[in-house]
Amino acid sequence: MNVTLITGASGGIGEALATKFAERKHNLLLIARSADKLEKQCVQLETSFGIKAQYIAVDLNETGAANLVFEECQKRKLYVRVLVNNAGVGSSGEFFKNDLESELKIIQLNNVALVSLCRLFLPGMIQRGNGSIINVASVAAFFPSPYMTVYSASKFFVRSFTQALTEECRPYGVHVLLVSPGLTETNFMETPANANQWGKVLVEGANMQTSEQVAEETIRAWEKGKTFHVAGRLNRIGTKVGALMPYATIAKLFAQHKRKKMNL
Repeated sequence: MNVTLITGASGGIGEALATKFAERKHNLLLIARSADKLEKQCVQLETSFGIKAQYIAVDLNETGAANLVFEECQKRKLYVRVLVNNAGVGSSGEFFKNDLESELKIIQLNNVALVSLCRLFLPGMIQRGNGSIINVASVAAFFPSPYMTVYSASKFFVRSFTQALTEECRPYGVHVLLVSPGLTETNFMETPANANQWGKVLVEGANMQTSEQVAEETIRAWEKGKTFHVAGRLNRIGTKVGALMPYATIAKLFAQHKRKKMNL
C-alpha cells in the first residue's frame, strides 16, 4: 500500500499536515512518540476521510529509530510515496548555559533522523520513478540566531541539504520540497528547553501563523511542484530583506535586540 509518512504527526504542523493529506485521500503512516495519541488520531482520520491510517510510536531521538521505521514499513509492505520530515525541536538561551544533552538531541532529531529517513526511503522512490520528500526547515535557516544557536544551525543544515538533494533527485522523477515556516502556534515553545525568559522574548509580539495555515501553504506548494517555499507573507519579505545583509551583521543585530529585551 502506498502511504504518506509524516514525522512529528501527533501535534502542531504535523497533525495539520496529516489532516490535509487525508482530505486529499492519502493513506497515512504517522510517526511520533505517543502511541495513545497516534491511535486516536488514526481512528479519527479513517472515520472522517475514508482513508487508511497507521502509526509507529517511536522516539526519533533514539539511535536506530529511523531504521526501525524503515524496517517496519517493509514488514507491513508499505511504500512511502511522500516522506514528510516535520519533526523538530529547539532551545532558547545562552549556549554555554544550555544542557549539552538537550543541544545534541536537537542535532539528532533535526538533522540525523531527517538525513537517515531520506537515505532509507529515497532508493525505493528512485526505483519506482516517483515520490516526494518534504523537509520542514524554518525561517531560522536563513539567519544565524543568537540565543537559539544550535537550533538555527540545525535548520541551516536542513536548508542546504534539501536544496542540494532537490537537484540530485531531479533526473529520477523524485520531487523534493523545502518548506520554511516562521513562528507558528504550536507547543514548540512549551518544551523545557524553550520555556524560559529567552523563549518568551522571542515570541513576544511576534507575527505567528496557525499550524493549519502552514500546512495549507505546504500542501499547495507541493501540489504546484515547487521546490522551495517560505510560509507566511511577512516571513517571505523578511527572508528577502535578510538576504541583502551579511550574516555577521544579522547575528549582531539579533543579539543586540534580544539583549535589549532582556535588559542586559
